[in-house]
Amino acid sequence: MGRRKLLQEPKKKDDEPDHDPKAKRYSASTEAGIVVSGFFLTCCVFICPCVYKKKRETAPSVLTKDPNSSDSTFPLDMNVRAPPEKVPPSPSIVSISPNLIRIEPVHLNMAQVTRATRNFSPALQIGEGGFGTVYKAQLDSGQVVAIKRAKKEHFENLQTEFSSEVELLAKIDHRNLVRLLGYVDKGNERLIITEYVPNGTLRDHLDGQRGKILDFNQRLEIAIDIAHGLTYLHLYAEKQIIHRDVKSSNILLTESLRAKVADFGFARLGPMDSDQTHISTKVKGTVGYLDPEYMKTYQLTTKSDVYSFGILLIEILTGRRPVDLRRPVEERVTLRWAFRKFNEGHAVQLADQMMEEVVDADLLVKMFALAFQCAAPVRNDRPEMKSVGEQLWAIRADYLKSPRRG
Repeated sequence: MGRRKLLQEPKKKDDEPDHDPKAKRYSASTEAGIVVSGFFLTCCVFICPCVYKKKRETAPSVLTKDPNSSDSTFPLDMNVRAPPEKVPPSPSIVSISPNLIRIEPVHLNMAQVTRATRNFSPALQIGEGGFGTVYKAQLDSGQVVAIKRAKKEHFENLQTEFSSEVELLAKIDHRNLVRLLGYVDKGNERLIITEYVPNGTLRDHLDGQRGKILDFNQRLEIAIDIAHGLTYLHLYAEKQIIHRDVKSSNILLTESLRAKVADFGFARLGPMDSDQTHISTKVKGTVGYLDPEYMKTYQLTTKSDVYSFGILLIEILTGRRPVDLRRPVEERVTLRWAFRKFNEGHAVQLADQMMEEVVDADLLVKMFALAFQCAAPVRNDRPEMKSVGEQLWAIRADYLKSPRRG
């Protein structure tokens, strides 16, 4: 059409210069191109906004912070890094797996917390420690969480522990460590919100308060879980973390009896300088699990956690608390009693009598030997947590090969 229009134009006047016919054809083609380009440009002007609008309408919505949420609560936008697979891989125990169910952070204010805990009802209380009381709470969304509330009478003294637990929990994400979901630090309230682990503590199970007694395989799996959690803290966390209060009442169990290390109130960051071998700090922990060298020198290292784990491993195998004043004098300190019996060649007699199965004597000897090595009085004689996990995994492999009787 553009070309036809050009051909119908009137002839030029005589005073106008003549042009080459080829040049005229080029000019016609150029003007035709401009017309076509203009047509497409016009289409884009009207069509593109429609397409963009439709695309915006179909884009996924982004969640924003609840405007009613207190400024003291926060989402944990953690930069999770998968640690190298240095701990021997297990079908049931891994470091960070993309197949794990992610638990999202929560945003709560005090009104929501009060409603979720029914005004901190004693009926919802699931635990109590030096920091405060722990409540089971169901949020408006239906999600169940655990809320730890600081004791007001110890508020001043517990401020350091509160800050420490929040800071350290925000840096970790591992299947064998209880995950922080949020916190409230406002007025005279200090609250820590974590994932809810429904099956009580390891100590509850060893005491027979949760029905069926743990069998040997379950105890071995729990020990491996704990070792993996501590290995992550010592080697693979963003900064090295020393738990400082590893004990059976701080080990929570899921419905499938997977173990999660909890309560980081006493936890500390490890040495910041690569030349440092320890940090100097006041002694904190629980009687019976405390590293004697740490108590003597005030020097805290990851080997203090290894010592506590050694005591815990003896507890898992024997069912006995580290210190039990109800027992005869020679049996009150479980480590000394167990070490003496072990040296006398009675490792089988050390196994928890509540276990109904017969466990291979060689496996018990290997586990008790590892426990005593972890609980060595001098830290240099103790293995690293990574090595402990590897040895436990090897024991598990031997157990699966051995004949087992009920």
